[in-house]
Amino acid sequence: MVATLRVMLDQVASPTEASLAEASRDLTRALIAGAPAGCVVEGIMPAGGVGDAELPGLAGLRRTALPRRELAAALQMGVGTGIGGGMIHSPTLLAPLVKHDRVHDHDQTVVTVWDLRPWEAPSELPRSTAAWHRAMLKRAVKHADAVVVPTHSIARRLAEIARLGDRIRVIAGASPLDFAVPTDEVGRRRELDLPHGYLLLAGGPAPTDALATGFSAVAASGRDLPVVVIDAEEGQEPVIAELAAAAGLPERSLHVRGRLDSADRAAVFGATLALVAPAQRAAFPWRVVDALTLGVPVIAAASDVHSEIVVDGGVLVEGTDASALVDGLAAALSDALATTAAAERLGVMAGDRGRAFSWREAADKVWHLHAEL
Repeated sequence: MVATLRVMLDQVASPTEASLAEASRDLTRALIAGAPAGCVVEGIMPAGGVGDAELPGLAGLRRTALPRRELAAALQMGVGTGIGGGMIHSPTLLAPLVKHDRVHDHDQTVVTVWDLRPWEAPSELPRSTAAWHRAMLKRAVKHADAVVVPTHSIARRLAEIARLGDRIRVIAGASPLDFAVPTDEVGRRRELDLPHGYLLLAGGPAPTDALATGFSAVAASGRDLPVVVIDAEEGQEPVIAELAAAAGLPERSLHVRGRLDSADRAAVFGATLALVAPAQRAAFPWRVVDALTLGVPVIAAASDVHSEIVVDGGVLVEGTDASALVDGLAAALSDALATTAAAERLGVMAGDRGRAFSWREAADKVWHLHAEL
């Protein structure tokens, strides 16, 4: 008898969740590669979504009758979508969270929460996006067999937000499979019009992205280096430039880029002297993990999530208030770049820690979770 794990291949319509489409693809690839004997993986994809060309090995691909937006609305309301039952795993909250019988029909549904911003800072998201996440979590409380989160600290906070009891499980994410600086990195950076040797930040003008804190720390460090910001959404460049100018960074030093595919992103990390990670919100820090994976020095604001992810792979800076945090980040950045030896040491520490994050290991844990259920 063949056991089939049906994975929701969420294309993620919202640009604020672009990393989740990448995570959905890579987790599924790892699930296929690590499938136990007698187990196969099928995909479920919204109508009109990108095909399965990047996912060889799928036992089947079922497209829903509804496109992604309409499917998300239907799932939010709990109406029929034709997805059916079985063993369903979703790398996001997009899943048929309805009443089912795990004991007799062997139906089970597992969903994933990566970021608590819809509950802790909903004003930073489009109203419809925040409302959808909150509604889907309520449905998960009623119907999910398990809810996966990427860190223990997020698990503790989620337990305070929703009555999930012992259904919360921790499975960390990772950088893309085979994530590495490409051989054509110089050409890719040239196409992106980036200099060589810069400090890197990620995010947009939302307060919890804390770019203003990061810019202020760079300015206070005394390091006259270019600053590159990635993951900005279209149209945010002027606001980010204003934050940089207010922090004292010269206009010529700032380079703002949007969402990059994994190869371009790895090329950007290839010329990065250090990643500055000032955000402290309860969300999986994708770019911190990228930096660790590629052995790039990490200077991060201390937080429950960063403490759990970075551990001894970078410098964690405590700050009792915003001013103290800026001073601490600035001092840590200055020390990190004081000598080549100091930077190389941090790079080695980052690389050692980066090996802890693997989609293959995550997939093994997902298979174990469904077997346990």
